Amino acid sequence: MQAKLSSTTIKQLEHRDKPYEVVDSEIKGFLLRVQPTGRKTFYFTYRTQAGKRKRIKIGVLGSSTTTAQARDSATAYAGQVAEGIDIQGEKVAGRREAQDQEKNTLFIFMTEVYKPWALSNMKSGQQTVDSITRSFPDLLHKPMNDIQLSGIERWRSEKLATGLKATTLNRIVNALRGVLTKAVEWHAIAEHPLAKLKNLKIDEGKKARYLLEEEETRLYAALAARDDELKAARSRANEFRAKRGYVLMQELAQFEYGDRMTPLITLSLKTGMRRGEAFDLHWSDVDFDNKIVTIKGENAKSSKTRHIPLSPIAFNALKKWKDQAPDKNGRVFPSDDGGRLNNVKRSWASILKAAGIEEFRWHDMRHDFASKLIMRGVPLNTVRELCGHASINTTLRYAHLAPDHKSEAIALID
Repeated sequence: MQAKLSSTTIKQLEHRDKPYEVVDSEIKGFLLRVQPTGRKTFYFTYRTQAGKRKRIKIGVLGSSTTTAQARDSATAYAGQVAEGIDIQGEKVAGRREAQDQEKNTLFIFMTEVYKPWALSNMKSGQQTVDSITRSFPDLLHKPMNDIQLSGIERWRSEKLATGLKATTLNRIVNALRGVLTKAVEWHAIAEHPLAKLKNLKIDEGKKARYLLEEEETRLYAALAARDDELKAARSRANEFRAKRGYVLMQELAQFEYGDRMTPLITLSLKTGMRRGEAFDLHWSDVDFDNKIVTIKGENAKSSKTRHIPLSPIAFNALKKWKDQAPDKNGRVFPSDDGGRLNNVKRSWASILKAAGIEEFRWHDMRHDFASKLIMRGVPLNTVRELCGHASINTTLRYAHLAPDHKSEAIALID
């Protein structure tokens, strides 16, 4: 049956016991199929250059397509066929591309490709993945090509308004940029969507936080009081256990410390090692004969091994700690179950509170170490080597603490 497929003509078509088709009299290949249920569906049929007959569904009348829309689609298809295009082949390729795009999401790339590489090649691989997952939940199931620079800038502005610092936001965004950089290198995406994104500006001259003399005195007093209380608590616990016939725990009164915190903090203050470096330190890294502690490259942020001389205070702290250390061959500061320490946030916070010290992070002990070396006239490059700074620019943030270095320079012009 042939007729012009217009709204008027189609309304007059009645359903039959068997499906039938009406071919449009004006657009070659355009047709309507009428089902016994009354359902009317538009199709376009054509023959490829290879002579193969193909059919494309345009849409169901009234459900997703009007007659006018169907005619427009059929006209467009006819033009493509006239140009030698295999329409159905193009649609299949488009569907495949869309499916590939769906598979190429940030979450799938991170989970299946980036994470295995990061865990093998980055000291903070798991933290990086966790940080991105936690910070950008709305991006995880988007194709990486759809990540927009404007969206990241808007996210940063919102986070700044909540009080997050620029340094923190730069670190998080750079972690995301690192993932996308690998996606480009490994041909998962063609272009880096955040290539033009610039870091937030940071005041590099910001004053480093270090302990004043009275603060350091209060810190060591708080540590000593804490050790005494831990020892007393252990004795009370053993008295309780003895009365009930329980197995006694090791007494602490014979030792210097109540637990790992005092020697861990002392070593951090007197060597400037990073928290992770202290957590990964093994007794084999401590040379008691030459009074040197070695930070192995595999545990250092810069991946370079460095050797730090032990001051008398740090040396004595380590010596006394080894006498009571739970493992004298493995980690210097193992966790309670013998593995690697995860964090000491709760203990650290209670110690600072007891000492009356405010706004002093664990990492600030590293600033304390560098600052006091500079204030005692130690050359910047020596401080850089001791701290393991990758660049002298990092060490320069402490330069203003050098004794009279600016006043001496100004005096030269007189």
